[in-house]
Amino acid sequence: MKRYCFALDLQPDPESIRAYEKHHEAVWPEILQTFEQAGISAMEIYRIEERLFMIMDTEDHFSLEEKAFHDAQNPFVQKWESLMWEYQVALPTAKPNEKWVLMRPIFHWKA
Repeated sequence: MKRYCFALDLQPDPESIRAYEKHHEAVWPEILQTFEQAGISAMEIYRIEERLFMIMDTEDHFSLEEKAFHDAQNPFVQKWESLMWEYQVALPTAKPNEKWVLMRPIFHWKA
């Protein structure tokens, strides 16, 4: 299993934040299907104020590049991402066209 953690911001507007969270109460089944097909076994998104933090657990064969390639060709993913972008704001350090920014692990402890 591999784990990836990402960060992203939301528009600093309470109505937008509520709408964003409402969309995540009923993520489209076509989007969830792409997760399974890519080898994503679990995903969680947490929020504090406008900052989002996503944890993604994947199978060993998972590839971020391969997922991005397939997502770019999937009309459901493109429509979902376009809709979500209405609520999201790239981090100041994000590259052009980058949404979720991959975080670098700095500490790990396990009993």
